[in-house]
Amino acid sequence: MGTFKAIRIDKADKGTTAALTQFDEAELMEGDVTVRVEWSTLNYKDGLAVTGKAPVVRRFPMIAGVDFAGTVEQSSHPQWKAGDKVICTGWGMGETHLGAYAEKARVKGDWLVRVPAAMSTRDAMAIGTAGFTSMLSVLALEKHGLTPKHGPIVVTGAAGGVGSVATAVLSKLGYHVIASTGRMSEASYLKGLGAAEVLDRNELSGPAKPLAKERWAGGIDSVGSTTLANILSMTKYGGAIAACGIAAGMDLPSSVAPFILRGVCLLGIDSVMCPIEVRKIAWSRLAADLHQAKLAEITHEIGLDQVIGAGAKILAGQVRGRIVVKIL
Repeated sequence: MGTFKAIRIDKADKGTTAALTQFDEAELMEGDVTVRVEWSTLNYKDGLAVTGKAPVVRRFPMIAGVDFAGTVEQSSHPQWKAGDKVICTGWGMGETHLGAYAEKARVKGDWLVRVPAAMSTRDAMAIGTAGFTSMLSVLALEKHGLTPKHGPIVVTGAAGGVGSVATAVLSKLGYHVIASTGRMSEASYLKGLGAAEVLDRNELSGPAKPLAKERWAGGIDSVGSTTLANILSMTKYGGAIAACGIAAGMDLPSSVAPFILRGVCLLGIDSVMCPIEVRKIAWSRLAADLHQAKLAEITHEIGLDQVIGAGAKILAGQVRGRIVVKIL
């Protein structure tokens, strides 16, 4: 047993503290697979954890980080052996289970997905929980029956991690993507990802009408609150919105009008406890439906020592696309 580098969160008199430090391997939690972590990423929830802005961490000490990709070091799980390349997202990592911002992680083998053959571990984390959530949203819209012929798809928070991947994937699948953002300076970036139109989020930020003019067949919303209420009110008859984020709040100041007068569906997307078979499908689709060149365009890299500072930036809406974190 030895020590390894990790971002450790501890309880403090007021809130929490986060620091890059040495962590004792003997303190790792139970699990049947030990992974040498190579890459992680920075998600909105990670920003909340490392800054202490919201009580997402529920045990102490905690290693932050909700997702990783790396190589199996030891395994007593029948599905995994040393040398396997694996992805782990969700399952309470960084909240109730020691997480990904560390050189080692010990988890349940049942939580792991094999890195698709066409991907590296870095690619997997360039996608990360945000991209995985985007694909779960696309799968939900497809299950609802939506296709490009039904009309445009709106993507909110489009310059963020979820929105960037969603825009790139939907455009490759042939959808007319309307990308909503609060940073109109990112219009050329979004059009480069495949957005057909870029919408100022101010158009979706006022009080929502019970029903507004029909504008899109569906959408992927990572913002929540008033934005979600507005896009629901503008969804075409029989359409659907996949809701996967709460950047603007957990409230939904809406009415039942879109649901009972237009037959609109609100599809809830959870990436944390998503069943393993759905995870496999989502990662397979990401390997097929996300251009590597587009992925490279939306990604930049930081080191483990830069995560805490970047966490504050993601909460302030100052991060474009995806951040990968080099662990080893």
